[in-house]
Amino acid sequence: MVPRIEMDRLTKYYGATLVLDQVDLAVADREVVALIGTSGSGKSTLLRCVARLVDYDHGAIRLDGVALEGELPERELRKRIGIVFQSFNLFPHLSVLDNITLAPRKVHGQPRGQAEERARELLELFGMSEHAASYPERLSGGQQQRVAIVRAMATDPDVLLLDEVTAALDPELIGGVLDVIRDLKQRGMTMLIVTHEMGFARDVADRVAFLDEGRICEISPPSQLFAEPEHPRTKQFLQRIIESGRL
Repeated sequence: MVPRIEMDRLTKYYGATLVLDQVDLAVADREVVALIGTSGSGKSTLLRCVARLVDYDHGAIRLDGVALEGELPERELRKRIGIVFQSFNLFPHLSVLDNITLAPRKVHGQPRGQAEERARELLELFGMSEHAASYPERLSGGQQQRVAIVRAMATDPDVLLLDEVTAALDPELIGGVLDVIRDLKQRGMTMLIVTHEMGFARDVADRVAFLDEGRICEISPPSQLFAEPEHPRTKQFLQRIIESGRL
């Protein structure tokens, strides 16, 4: 079966610095893969390459077997791949409803009524329907991040990329956002998740990939990777996580 997302020898430099070193990764339809590793290991850059927010130097990325580079029109890519960052990036001068419907209306040409109907369905799904007319400054950080996820879902993407979506939140707000992601998994959303929440990666991901210096050192089901890691760098990383009380 053709993977939903496939990376083949993906290589990326920033100047003379090698950030991604011939990464091979295939993500099946409805699969959740968590990317873990130290800061600077290439996790976020990998997501940005998949979303085509940055160019890569060598290799290929395919969505359902179709190369992103040159074969998949930009508008279709933006519809089929959603991304959410740790900073909410909501427009402060727009209401929650307008933030969510902006891309479907302006980029994908949906009628306002259709876009708003879908937005309200998603807001209700994630417990945010009462905030449709609110402005971002009136929401908590956790609520803003849920709106950011709803906005990414408004085009009904095939793949959702989540880049440290809880990193900017107070600890008491993290649980609500993680519950939203768990719900998306139950609904069959294909996801690539960059996270420092090791317990969350262990509980939600189908597979966990450990990155170090731009390479995937090890990838396996969480029960295996967290209990019996094979690569020395994975062992070292997880030992430090355990010693810090984060796993």
